[in-house]
Amino acid sequence: MPTRTDRLLLANAIMGQFIAGIAARMFAVSLPTIASALHADILSVSWALIAYQLAGICLSVVFGRLGDIHGRYAIYGTGFVVMTLSSALCGLAPSVGWLIVFRLVQGVGAAMIASATRVLAMEAMPEGAEGRANGFMTMSFHGGLLFGPPLGGLVIDWLSWRWIFFLLVPIGVAGTVLTALRARGRRSVRVESPPAVDYVGAVLLVILTVVLTLMVDRRTAVALGARQAGIVVVVFVVGLAGFLVHERRTVNPVVNLGLFRIRMFVFSVLSLLVFATTSSILHFLLPFYIQDVLHRSPSFMGLIFLSAPVLTMSLAFVAGQLTDRVGPRLPATIGLSIVMVSFAIGMGLRVDSHWMLPALLLACTGVGQGFFNTPNQTAIIGSVPREYRGFATGLVQMMFGLGSLLGISLGGVLLTQFFRHYSGLPDATPSAADPVPFVSAMSAIYGVCFVLMGAALVVSLMRGGRRVEAAALE
Repeated sequence: MPTRTDRLLLANAIMGQFIAGIAARMFAVSLPTIASALHADILSVSWALIAYQLAGICLSVVFGRLGDIHGRYAIYGTGFVVMTLSSALCGLAPSVGWLIVFRLVQGVGAAMIASATRVLAMEAMPEGAEGRANGFMTMSFHGGLLFGPPLGGLVIDWLSWRWIFFLLVPIGVAGTVLTALRARGRRSVRVESPPAVDYVGAVLLVILTVVLTLMVDRRTAVALGARQAGIVVVVFVVGLAGFLVHERRTVNPVVNLGLFRIRMFVFSVLSLLVFATTSSILHFLLPFYIQDVLHRSPSFMGLIFLSAPVLTMSLAFVAGQLTDRVGPRLPATIGLSIVMVSFAIGMGLRVDSHWMLPALLLACTGVGQGFFNTPNQTAIIGSVPREYRGFATGLVQMMFGLGSLLGISLGGVLLTQFFRHYSGLPDATPSAADPVPFVSAMSAIYGVCFVLMGAALVVSLMRGGRRVEAAALE
């Protein structure tokens, strides 16, 4: 660990987080424009979004472990190269089919970058500053989320949709150059060859993650032809059993099962999964309420939604400093408690509520994220041995992705069931055009999320109150 902050390395890590956030959000706002320009329907273009997400979910853990073994600079720098080239190719895509392929490759590059950013930031700062390092990472990622939509809209209006990809090229080049400079400055002589990579386990993990994603996201599963949910579940259970047996027998597994005996690591991962799932449900339902029930314009809704990332960015570094002083349990639990307040507000929303209520809900969510994300991610990455920090970072990305898909899937199922209950129509399709049962169903779903967040709060308290320390595996 350095005795003082390596500012160049920290800036490099911040750049990786920022490009990850901005790449995800800029593309989302361009979907209708791209569909029109490439003469495709919105469902076809949405596959470009799904391909990017799948790559990140399936490969983050694998790339994180490869970085642990072969060095993070190699994975991180290659990720910038892949991101740069694929972004240029996305901008040149002649059809939606090619765009989907290039977005898949872009997702691979993003997974490589995301698997190393937080670890590099922690390595750039002195011992005991892990919370502040993750605070910088939370700030930069949410900065990308904040600036992505308005920047994407301006680029589309003034130039064309292709420039939302071309603009990522100079950022990728800068990241590649910075990574090369830092790798050269830190190159050392190897005293022994690195351990062999568990390629069989890596392949099995990717397959298992794809099946899990299909099990969680039924829309994607149906689109790919996996219509029988029972078969997907059976394949997942059998695959999981085979994967666990293989990992127990392998000398250097891609997933060291001993890590899941670390109390702080396990409870922090569980808290993150519940938090990501409920946050996804919240952001899935609230736009329909604001626009279709309260009849607010999309631009006005966009301004309301700005409050969450702004507050998260503002509080992330404060939460990091608090984590370094007292450990992750207190700030993370504060964050979860404030998010519970946001769901309590959601339970009270009505058809004629003032727009200030959903705005307050989003503000509480932003404050809660600001206090929760930094200490929780610090606990996940800092509690494992240093040689497994890349794996832990990749797991953070994977949990966020799975939580997002699980939230959308669970939100859709609950909305359908509650809407039919409140409307009294057993075959009704949920719609904000019928506002009374829709709002009642949404409030009930937020009540379920309130209970889930209560469970996450208990889990957070069980992680232990000591400061973050790397555990030793037996």
